[in-house]
Amino acid sequence: MCDTALMKSTGTRRLSSLSALSRGVAAFVIVLLGCATAQAADSDPRGDTRVSPAHHIVGGFRNPKGKAHGEGVSAWTMFSFLARRIGSSLVPPGANGVPARVRPDRALLDGYELGDPPTATWIGHSTVLVQLGGVSFLTDPTWSSTASPTALGPKRYVKPALAMRELPPISFAVVSHNHYDHLHLGTLERLAAGGTRIFVPLANKDIVTGADLAPELVTELDWWQSTVYDGLRITCVPAQHWSRRGLFDENRSLWAGWVVEGEGKVFYFAGDTAMFDGFAEIAERIGPPDLAALPIGAYQPVEIMKPSHLNPEEAVQAALELRAKRTLAVHFGTFDLTDEPVDEPPRRYLAASERAGRGAEVDWVSEVGGTWRW
Repeated sequence: MCDTALMKSTGTRRLSSLSALSRGVAAFVIVLLGCATAQAADSDPRGDTRVSPAHHIVGGFRNPKGKAHGEGVSAWTMFSFLARRIGSSLVPPGANGVPARVRPDRALLDGYELGDPPTATWIGHSTVLVQLGGVSFLTDPTWSSTASPTALGPKRYVKPALAMRELPPISFAVVSHNHYDHLHLGTLERLAAGGTRIFVPLANKDIVTGADLAPELVTELDWWQSTVYDGLRITCVPAQHWSRRGLFDENRSLWAGWVVEGEGKVFYFAGDTAMFDGFAEIAERIGPPDLAALPIGAYQPVEIMKPSHLNPEEAVQAALELRAKRTLAVHFGTFDLTDEPVDEPPRRYLAASERAGRGAEVDWVSEVGGTWRW
């Protein structure tokens, strides 16, 4: 009986391990699909944009203009990309070309108060700690070691600049969209436990409050909707991207950028976006940002990534269309998401900035942990 029980127990453990592995592989594939594939959304049969905004469709959302991510990509291009990404996830990321990591000035961050010059500290990937109007807030906060719901997934090259326990009190966080490298539930849960308010685009609240977050801490906004919180005006603005978190929820939740205004300063966070007319519109409707956090990575292979991500040269063009006084490069050198060399985006960004007559004095490429006054 003991042998039989042991065999049953061992078999159960093996099945459980296989099941866990299968779930992990499935989750990783979902993440890769989230980076790589999407189909064009159905057209809006209502058609009357006076009643419904152009980016609203039945059951979800769309980009009003532009090619859909994944549209026209061959099966071979997609398969080979997925195969490369899965293969790279099995090998620990190397140190060659990754951004340097420095220790932020904790005394400066902890001592920030109303009237001090605003600051921006690159925590890594799309996570920026911004201090403005006496308030500290975060963009797309993720402290995960993988861009995935499991340990399997795109690996993190560089640890976050600060541990979460080292952060100053965080008033709020803005989340651009639901991809796993931007919306990390574990991070949001820890922030919410300290009373941090979470701002998300439409139809993302259910995702966030499905975790251990109180619904009253989560606010949804549509493009061009604004609210005032802790003395700052927060506006949800358009982006050219898409959404997916599982196999069957493509484009059911909205994607966005964010503008935060206070003390006569304008901060713009682009989230994930491709080139689109929205940059000039943001500058026209809200005003040129004093600082724009712009994504410069995840652009190879071009056939897959161009409809939803900026390359470094496009990021400089976006800065010009925004008439941004300064920019901070983000969304590179942190997670192993796409095919370009890890050190290529910042080199190309700075070169394009110089050609545009801007230069490294206004288009900043930071070390992880670097703090910039703006």
